[in-house]
Amino acid sequence: MTDPDGDRRALPPWWAVLLVVVAVAGVAFAIGRFSTFGALGAGTVPTSDSPEAGFARDMQVHHGQAVEMAMDIYRTTENPDVRVLAYDIATTQSAQKGEFYDWLVKWNLPQAGGPLMAWMTDAADTAHQHVATPGASEAELLTQMGMASPAELAAMRAETGTAADCTFLALMIRHHEGALPMAQALLQLGSEPRALQVAQGVIDTQSAEIDLMTSLRRGMACTD
Repeated sequence: MTDPDGDRRALPPWWAVLLVVVAVAGVAFAIGRFSTFGALGAGTVPTSDSPEAGFARDMQVHHGQAVEMAMDIYRTTENPDVRVLAYDIATTQSAQKGEFYDWLVKWNLPQAGGPLMAWMTDAADTAHQHVATPGASEAELLTQMGMASPAELAAMRAETGTAADCTFLALMIRHHEGALPMAQALLQLGSEPRALQVAQGVIDTQSAEIDLMTSLRRGMACTD
């Protein structure tokens, strides 16, 4: 959060962050094209019903909302810690979203297919609470993934100051908590090396961010 001299880390204006997000996604897409070639050369290409394909599709949806929420709060917050966090989430998850897209391109698979989280059915008990409920609507499945509803997003955007920051952190904690079982399920069910590496990275990064956001909420005396 701070530089070696103790000064707050300076951040660019929101429109510059948007340009960075787009650029990072493009670079990740290009890098992914080359890295995936190497990964696929050593094994079997995942199929459309594989855990890798399901993870790539669902996490694109999941990361898309995280980037959206992070950009929303980045534009409005006056809290420097929240701004740094939002910047990191927007750039990191935009890059990963681009890589997930590229995996499916390289595997010659469609970007959409099957109900959300259906690929997690065979995962161990740690993920069962997030497996798609039979007959659930898409909105219900998104809620199970930890996604914020349109009403919750609208409420956050209508707030200002600390209230908006507290709402953002609460929504993003729940959002991150929804990603962890998906990453854990891929580690249990998947076999593609790069996909497993990214899944572990999601667990490590988002677990640390949950701890950070919980601490920030405590420091701001959030009550929601």
